[in-house]
Amino acid sequence: MPSLLLISLVSCLVAISQARPISRCDLAKVPHKEDLDGSEGHSLSDWLSLAFVESDFNIAKVNENTYGSFDYGIFQINSHYWCNDYQSHTENPCHVDCQELLSPNLLSIINCAKKTVSGAGGMKNWVKCRLHCAGRPLSCWMTGCHMG
Repeated sequence: MPSLLLISLVSCLVAISQARPISRCDLAKVPHKEDLDGSEGHSLSDWLSLAFVESDFNIAKVNENTYGSFDYGIFQINSHYWCNDYQSHTENPCHVDCQELLSPNLLSIINCAKKTVSGAGGMKNWVKCRLHCAGRPLSCWMTGCHMG
């Protein structure tokens, strides 16, 4: 019984630590390193604003949508369209399990986001980005971030 309690406690602590948001500038370093700046015409500021409006920089965010699909990770990649959650019917063009999009190293979600923006609609594939980012000056998202 005590070992079961310990396992439960550790699981809760891991879940809490994974829910912690990444800082704006720490996040900027990852897409910078992965050459996302300028990819498909989108700047690092575009990617940062997308991460903010979609997840508030929360790497582990999962959101259930009204029609039964889920959005995963810092960019809120949708299970119905982009990844496999083994619940929704998907073509899985990112060739990734949705749970992998919650990884703290961000490589899976960055690669999937690249595919998402390379298709029709670009960053407008994200409703919140269309509503809160499109047509607005976004350069302020990089203020104080040093990519050296």
